[in-house]
Amino acid sequence: MAKIGDLVRYLNSVGGGRIQRIEGNVAYIDEDGFENPVLLKECVVVEPASTIMPPSIPKFGKKHTEDTHMPTEKNTVAGPRPVELQAAPETPEGERLNIVLAYEADDLRRLSSTTYYAYLVNDSNYYLYFTYLTRGSDEEEWTSRYDGVVEPGVQVLLCEMDRDDLPGLQRIAVQYVAFKRGKPFKAKTPQWVEQRIDATKFVKLHCFRSNVYFDVPVIAVPIVEDDAPVRPVKVDAEEIDKAMRRKADADIRGGAARRPVKKRNDEPLVVDLHIHELVDTTAGMSRADMLNKQIDEFCKVMDANLKNHGMKIVFIHGKGDGVLRKAILKELAHRYKGHDSQDASFQEYGFGATQVRIK
Repeated sequence: MAKIGDLVRYLNSVGGGRIQRIEGNVAYIDEDGFENPVLLKECVVVEPASTIMPPSIPKFGKKHTEDTHMPTEKNTVAGPRPVELQAAPETPEGERLNIVLAYEADDLRRLSSTTYYAYLVNDSNYYLYFTYLTRGSDEEEWTSRYDGVVEPGVQVLLCEMDRDDLPGLQRIAVQYVAFKRGKPFKAKTPQWVEQRIDATKFVKLHCFRSNVYFDVPVIAVPIVEDDAPVRPVKVDAEEIDKAMRRKADADIRGGAARRPVKKRNDEPLVVDLHIHELVDTTAGMSRADMLNKQIDEFCKVMDANLKNHGMKIVFIHGKGDGVLRKAILKELAHRYKGHDSQDASFQEYGFGATQVRIK
């Protein structure tokens, strides 16, 4: 008899997939992300679940103690489904480690009560022995939430959480060792990478953003970027105070030149999203940090003007590699539906600007 996790084909029709759940005599088969109900007697087991599927998603409050065999196929665990990484031969880019922790909400419309899922993404040619750990702000010791091996180019579901678990996420860490099986490889230094998380982000819709590894918005926390562990920025209170005083003096002299200003009623509001216009220094900021800052500014301006019907806003994002422009268009398509957008006049703003008209 087929069971949850078995890879099956259909007895009297073309097709098959992995069993996600069973209700009575009906099995629900995953076919490219869609569940297809099929009678159990029509399912022929091709590959038993064995160790491929863990029996359940580990709860945040319980340490992962199962025999730590990672899924050998993408998206074989129950729960939300991230975009699959392509099972392709090794690539030159994959020789550099890129590791991401991501947190996905089960229902973005109910952030105050929804369930959250934690994932680890291994975007590299290497296997990883790893441990995922958390620590609350009032705790002195770490708790291991998951440990095991993740294969090259795979995302693994780590645990399930609810809102009551969020205070325990004030600090997170990943400890890993990278290696290859059955072939020579360039050694990577084992690392402990620790990050801080603002738990309030989990109840703010704009903090969930598009990510290349997922088909739904997530809170992504980079752990390693191109072999370099991402370290938290050390904040010097004295330096911050000096910087704020310098900024205040500059605003007094220049009239807060960075703020978007509307010159006449018929002129658009112009907002420059270049990162050097938003922060005094980018020291210690990763590319993801800078992009998040730019999108935060975009959302702040949009939210402040949603009642100004007919108003035009020009967001200057630059041409570059198009990442910021795509992120802006995604926000307009999902969070700010119904507002008109188009390329702004290239004669006035160049080729790197988008105009939005509030409706």
